[in-house]
Amino acid sequence: MNYKDLENIEYVYLEKIYEIQDNYLRLTFDRCKIEKDIDQINNDDELCTYGSFEVDYTLPLIQIDFDWYIGYSVLNECFTVRDNYEKFIGKTFRIYTKSRYLDFIKAGTIASVDYPGPFKHYGIVCLNHIIDVVSANEPIIKEIQRQNNNI
Repeated sequence: MNYKDLENIEYVYLEKIYEIQDNYLRLTFDRCKIEKDIDQINNDDELCTYGSFEVDYTLPLIQIDFDWYIGYSVLNECFTVRDNYEKFIGKTFRIYTKSRYLDFIKAGTIASVDYPGPFKHYGIVCLNHIIDVVSANEPIIKEIQRQNNNI
């Protein structure tokens, strides 16, 4: 499975984030579904549906490993803003070609196309968290079967 395979997934909760060893980042996500539509509002010329999100325990967890990264950031999604400056493909799982986080990495680190080589900005827009990872390595993606579907 590769990152592009996640392109159409819409709702996930961050289940766990940790480094399994120095500079090796592991992220796991629960896929979610809308249980009940609460409201639809027009937000900046887009129709948004708000509802009760529930983890879909019938689906496996998504595990994403970055075996080496340049930087990563986790934000509370309540403190993010829309920004037409940024360019990306994907919905929840994004690959950015232009972003403020890429600008930050380029201005605040020695990372370049020479060292460590060409790199990408991977973004995950979760329910409650926004995760940004910049890495020269492609992430390793697996589906992890749940031990008990009745959690």
